[in-house]
Amino acid sequence: MQAQQITNIIVTENLGKSVKTSSGTLHILADINLQVASGESIAIAGESGSGKSTLISLLAGLDTPTTGTISLNGKFLTSMDEDGRAAMRNQLVGFVFQSFQLLQGLTALENVMLPLELRGDKNAKNAAIALLERVGLSERLTHTPRQLSGGEQQRVALARAFVSKPAILFADEPTGNLDSKTGAIVIELLFELNLENNATLILVTHDQNLANRCQRIIKLDAGRVV
Repeated sequence: MQAQQITNIIVTENLGKSVKTSSGTLHILADINLQVASGESIAIAGESGSGKSTLISLLAGLDTPTTGTISLNGKFLTSMDEDGRAAMRNQLVGFVFQSFQLLQGLTALENVMLPLELRGDKNAKNAAIALLERVGLSERLTHTPRQLSGGEQQRVALARAFVSKPAILFADEPTGNLDSKTGAIVIELLFELNLENNATLILVTHDQNLANRCQRIIKLDAGRVV
């Protein structure tokens, strides 16, 4: 019998996150039930403090929920230990953060090569060069992050995120530290690369225009989907 094809790459059931504080329990997320199809682009929108970043941290296995389950590509993240979640991230996931998260001691080329080198990919250098050329940084290969503008750093981060051809890309306010013109360039590249790679895109933003670029918008309010 042929195995059933997995069409929903992310599924959550009754997902919740709470933390203990000096004044009692703080409920960050509650009763989050999501189904995300493979190749879909989704914006997670909401005001600051609504739980957006916490949600993608949970979906990517960077954090663990208090209640509920998360299935990623048919496997339950919530039943894995940290090593298992790290292996799943290495296999399936790419990230783009507002603060770029580049390693300051490495060049642009070395930053992009790193995910492939961690996999033991012997073609890491050529693949990284190709992606940096794709994002318009062929003249910046040997520059460190301190020698790059904010927009250039974010383009390095895009190249690093896509070089391993992830099935799922998480982008957390990817233009939050950029001016509007540079942010628009980065967003165009993000959607172009995502389409070329047929990746699932989960994009956190408070920018309604950016959210409208996605196929679906999930809005959070006080930790719940509205």
